[in-house]
Amino acid sequence: METFETLVRAEFAQTNTYLNTASTGLLPARTVTAMRTAIESAAVGRPTDMFADVEAARAAFARLAGVPVRRVAAGASVAVFTGLIAASLPSGAEVLTAEADFSSVVNPFHVRADLKVRTVPLEAVAESVRPGTALVAVSAAQSADGRVADLPAIRAAAQAHGARTYVDASQAMGWLDLDADGHDYCATVGFKWLVCPRGVAFLIVPEDLGGLTPLFAGWVAGEHPWDSCYGPVRELAHSARRFDESPALFSYTGARHSLELLAEIGLDAVRAHDLALADRFRDGLAALGHRPVPAPGSTIVSVPGLGHRQPELSAADIEVSDRAGHLRAAFHLYNTAADVDRLLAALAS
Repeated sequence: METFETLVRAEFAQTNTYLNTASTGLLPARTVTAMRTAIESAAVGRPTDMFADVEAARAAFARLAGVPVRRVAAGASVAVFTGLIAASLPSGAEVLTAEADFSSVVNPFHVRADLKVRTVPLEAVAESVRPGTALVAVSAAQSADGRVADLPAIRAAAQAHGARTYVDASQAMGWLDLDADGHDYCATVGFKWLVCPRGVAFLIVPEDLGGLTPLFAGWVAGEHPWDSCYGPVRELAHSARRFDESPALFSYTGARHSLELLAEIGLDAVRAHDLALADRFRDGLAALGHRPVPAPGSTIVSVPGLGHRQPELSAADIEVSDRAGHLRAAFHLYNTAADVDRLLAALAS
């Protein structure tokens, strides 16, 4: 029986200390192989059935998220899915958002000048839901500093006031114990904690499809796609597939294998591993006299005042991010305690 360690080491062989999953996750070997095979087959005129890969990836994601596959739309961008939700709101609707949240989850609401967008600190989102709030839109974990939203409290407040909830799980899906089924809409990119190629994103909608209009529906959104290639689509998919973007096929060919790997390892095991490394880093920072942004229970650790050290760390083969002057480190399944200790030693020097 394969263990966490053997599965991970068979798939990842980074040659540096890579602590930057909050920007981009590393690709498993099986994913790279599948994409290479698909590209080489297409180059000689014998393409593989990559639309079947899209459906396999959709199903694998649905299993990880704990939702029925009919509620999952496949696309390439969270911003596009946010725009779809923004377009569904009536003129004058109030949208509640968190301060300095990632632009993909908030900007499409600001683009609509007829919406009322109200912004509050992340910690105040739940208490700020009020009668007349139509939608609460928030990231499960903040990109800039890893703070985790109190999603159960936000959901309860939204339900009490008749508001819908929209969660961007791009910095959380793959490690956070997230009840995706408990929110009206939940979107995520695949290229971070889900270790998929860029060009993969998913949107979870309610059973009733959430009152969304499939504004960008093309032939792939038809109930019978190959019969929907010409003229208006006569019958849209009866599931969330009606909200699909035309897929980046090579990316999805790889994505199915990334998602299947996470299922083999188990998200509980990934979560425990990631959080243990983040806590080790926090303990080491304290010993060095540094105080990270408080973000308990997060695999993302952001340290004020150290962002300027990112270039020298990169030159030393330690990859982290500089976000708003903070040094941001992100820990995932392919990282080890030795990676944490190497970063701490570099910061101490």
